[in-house]
Amino acid sequence: MFDEDKGLYTIGTVAELLQEHPETLRVWERNDLVRPDRKGYQRKYSSNDVKRLKFIKDLMHKKGLNIAGVKYLTSMYSCWFKRNCTGGAKQSSPVEVNEAKACWKTEGTYCLIASDKAEMCSLCDLLSHCTGCTGCKV
Repeated sequence: MFDEDKGLYTIGTVAELLQEHPETLRVWERNDLVRPDRKGYQRKYSSNDVKRLKFIKDLMHKKGLNIAGVKYLTSMYSCWFKRNCTGGAKQSSPVEVNEAKACWKTEGTYCLIASDKAEMCSLCDLLSHCTGCTGCKV
């Protein structure tokens, strides 16, 4: 089975794929928009990293956001740095989607709406890092 989160691609390969300068990718990494694996000093980007970078590029070039805007927007994606994100769904699918929130992982789809608050809590970064929390206070 293919692991979409395994770092496989060098910065040069990814820069060429995205038609961006390698230094641009480094700037985006310094701003915590992407977190490639490291093998010594060499960055290794995963397939999901490439999808994130493409999403970032689209936000900047098509939507006109700057790095701060992209950082703010991506902070609203509970699955941005999570493994096992299943991606979104199309508007016509039987599951409920948030039409205001494009999925970063699957182009042309939207993020799913959580069916209950417990589902949202299980994805919450704050809850996973909280000490002494008794549960979600949504």
